[in-house]
Amino acid sequence: MNQLLRGVVQATREVFHLPEPILEVGSLQVDGEDMINLRSIFNNKDYLGIDFRPGKGVDQVADVERLPFADNTFGTVLALSTFEHVKRFWLGFAEVARVLKPGGAFLVSCPFHFHVHAYPSDYWRFTPEALESLLQGAYSEAIVGWHGPERRMANVWALAYKAGGPPRICPTTEGLYREALYDCAHQPMKLSRKMRYGLAALIAGRRPLAPWLDREKIDIRRANLAA
Repeated sequence: MNQLLRGVVQATREVFHLPEPILEVGSLQVDGEDMINLRSIFNNKDYLGIDFRPGKGVDQVADVERLPFADNTFGTVLALSTFEHVKRFWLGFAEVARVLKPGGAFLVSCPFHFHVHAYPSDYWRFTPEALESLLQGAYSEAIVGWHGPERRMANVWALAYKAGGPPRICPTTEGLYREALYDCAHQPMKLSRKMRYGLAALIAGRRPLAPWLDREKIDIRRANLAA
């Protein structure tokens, strides 16, 4: 979790309907990282945090590959920087769809250009097209986003709505979402760092430095959920 992804959650909450109850998958809060506490964004909401191990922020120990909840239980599921650690991620996506109510929201993010990190292991990376493919079938509409260069984005996320509810994504909400993402998630790079990367790009070329030079760039688009 980082400040940008927390900003993505904040922007999503500001623009889109995220019904209760809310389930956070991968809710363990590492000591000293207050930004990882997504619960604080949803004050006074019906909220349940699960993780595969106990600890701060975990209300119930559970495995996303086998969620211990009935069908159509939750209005919203959050999974930020979690599915890269799920060995059989396709089972986890199916379980999320199962426990979501019709019209429920699923906000998921995964790193792409990021170092290997183990909680307990780091298995996967996802492109926007990969998230689209995983959302096909159960969801009626979705929007995907990323930051960094289009060919080597740093993080990828998607907001999807399960079939059976009213339309939520339209040109108006897309425009509002772009504005909210810039307000909440944009992290300007320090001038000194920009200068260092710029100098390195002059020597080595821009392409190797693009993931760092373009980290401020945020983009979104409607997902293609046609199977």
